[in-house]
Order: sequence, then structure tokens, then C-alpha cells
Amino acid sequence: MTDYNGWTNYATWRVNLEVFDGMDPRDMDWHRLDKFDLADCIKEYANEILEMDVKEGLALDYARAFISDVNWQEIAHYMIVAYADEDETEEA
Repeated sequence: MTDYNGWTNYATWRVNLEVFDGMDPRDMDWHRLDKFDLADCIKEYANEILEMDVKEGLALDYARAFISDVNWQEIAHYMIVAYADEDETEEA
């Protein structure tokens, strides 16, 4: 069951759209990871972006609270499926 545009929730949809949409896991050398390891990598990547872009204080606290709702495994699964399909298309 999904709650927002086919995703678990708004935070998952928005982070996928704003940070990972169009990002090829092969470009980041993530393509050999399983869903759980990829989820850990993309979560760490998103946190690094926050720390670079948002100053300490209330804004960073709100940003961290927002991304704590993200379903990282769902985004990882989507990336794996999307690029597996692309690989199959390229091989044909």
C-alpha cells in the first residue's frame, strides 16, 4: 500500500525526486550493492548533502527530521529495478 504518488510517504517521494531521480547507481559504483547496502549508501549520501548545504541550527534540525521519514530501502529497490530494466534493454 502506498500513500504518496506511488511511494510510502511524501518524504520518500520528495527525496527520491529531488536527490536521486535520474541518478544511475552505476555512476556512483553502487550497482553491485543489494537493496540494504544501497539503502545505507543513499541515506549517507543524502545526509552528506544536508551537511554541505544547510547551516547548523533549526533548518538542519528540520531537514534531518524530514529525512528521518524516508523509506531508504524503497528508493534503493526502485533504483535497482529501474537500472536492471535499463541494462536488459541495452543488451537486447
